[in-house]
Amino acid sequence: MTLPPKPASRPDKVSLWRYLQLGRQDLLSAQPERLYRAWMAEFRTPFFRSYLVNQPDLVKTVLKDRPLDFPKSARISEGLRPLLGESVFLTNGAQWQRQRRIIDPAFEGGRLRETYPAMWAASQAALARLSARAGETVEIEEQTSHAAADIIFRTLFSIPIEDDLAAQVFHEFRAYQRTQPILNLAAFLPLPRWMPRFFRSDTKAAAKRIRGLITALCERRRAEIEAGTAPDDLATKIMTTADPETGETFSTEEMVDQVAIFFLAGHETSASALAWALYLVATHPDWQERLAEEAQLLGEAPDFADIAKLRLSRDVFRETLRLYPPVPMMVRETTCPERFRDREVPEGVQIVLSPWHQHRHARLLDNPDGFDPGRWGTENGRSCAREAYMPFSAGARVCTGAGFAMVEGVLMLSLILRDLKLTALPEKTPEPVAFLTVRARDGIHLRVERR
Repeated sequence: MTLPPKPASRPDKVSLWRYLQLGRQDLLSAQPERLYRAWMAEFRTPFFRSYLVNQPDLVKTVLKDRPLDFPKSARISEGLRPLLGESVFLTNGAQWQRQRRIIDPAFEGGRLRETYPAMWAASQAALARLSARAGETVEIEEQTSHAAADIIFRTLFSIPIEDDLAAQVFHEFRAYQRTQPILNLAAFLPLPRWMPRFFRSDTKAAAKRIRGLITALCERRRAEIEAGTAPDDLATKIMTTADPETGETFSTEEMVDQVAIFFLAGHETSASALAWALYLVATHPDWQERLAEEAQLLGEAPDFADIAKLRLSRDVFRETLRLYPPVPMMVRETTCPERFRDREVPEGVQIVLSPWHQHRHARLLDNPDGFDPGRWGTENGRSCAREAYMPFSAGARVCTGAGFAMVEGVLMLSLILRDLKLTALPEKTPEPVAFLTVRARDGIHLRVERR
C-alpha cells in the first residue's frame, strides 16, 4: 500500500548557509533522516546550539515534570511577535501563569458542551458550501480554512464568518500564513534586543492589519459587556474573568494578543488537521466507507452526546494528528545545566521537541509512516498514546483548546463523509511543508461527489 506523503530529508551534513535556506523554506525537509531513529541529536553552529530530543522520558522531563525549568525559547517566538505580541503562546513564567489563570476557566467544565451548537452551525455551513461543489475537483485546504475560521468566530464572538469584520480577519490571516516563514533570521542568530528583526514588509503589514481588525472586535465586545448586551460566549467569559490572585482582567491590548493566538491555534491548526484527514480517507476508501456508515449516528440537530458515538472518526482524526501534527516542532530553552543521556547539556541551549519526528519514530511505533487508525487499539498504539504522542504539546503548557479541537475535527469529518464521497487525484499528491503549520505546498485537491 502506498504510504501517505512525507517530505524528503536533507543530506546528513550541509553547510550552515544551506541549512538556513532550507529552514526558511520548509522546516520538515531541512532535517536529516536520522532524526526518525535518534533518541537525541545535537546540532552546533557558530551562533547557536540545540538538542532534538525524542526519548519519551526526557520529553516528559521537559514538558511535564519540570516545565518551568524549560521555558519557551525566545528565538522561535521572534518570528511570531508582530502578530501575537505577548500572547499566552509566547510568554513564560509569572506572566504566562497569570494569563492561564484568566483563560483556562473559559474552557473548563461544561463550556465545550455550551459551544457545541455554534460548532454544529458552522459545520453545517461548511458542508453546504462543499456540497454545492459536488461533481468538481476542490482545493480542500481553502474549504477547511473557511470552516475552521467560521467555528472560531461563532464560538469566540458569536458571529458567523460572513460578518464583515470576521471576513476581513480571515482573509488577512490567509495572506499572513503564506508570507510568514516558521523561522526568521533572529531564530538563527543571537541578535541583541535593540537590533531590527528583519521581518518581511508584507508580513509586518499583514500582522498590523490583523491586529487592527481584532482590536475593533474586542472594543465592540467590551462596549457590549459594559452595556449588558454581550452574548455568553468565549470572548465574554475571558474578558470578564479576573485573575483570582490579583483581581485584574485583561486590557484590550492583552485581549488582542490572546485572540490572535486563539485564531492562529484554533483556525490554522484545525484547518491543517481536517484537510489532511480528508485527504487520508480519500486515499483509503475502506476507512472512508466505515466513517460514512458510522456518521449515520449523527442526528439532525446538535446533540453533544453524539460525539461519544463517533469512535472510528476519533481514531482517524487521532491518526491524522500523528502523521501530520499541525505544529511540527516546539522549542524550549535550558535555564541551568542538565545531563541528558550521559551528555552535558549547557545552560541557555535550545531543546527541540518534535511531534513530527516522535510520532513517526522507527524505534517507538509499528509501521510509523503508515496510515493505521486501528493502531490505537493495539498495545503498541496505547503505549505510544501515553508516551510518544503530543499533537497539542503536553503537561502544564498543553493547548487549552485540545478538547475543543478534537470535538471540532471529529464532528466535521463525520458530517462531510456522511453526505459526500471524496476521491484523491493520483496526479496531485500533496507535499507536506511547514509554514506556520503543516500544510500542503500546492494545496490538497480532491474530487467531491454526493453519496
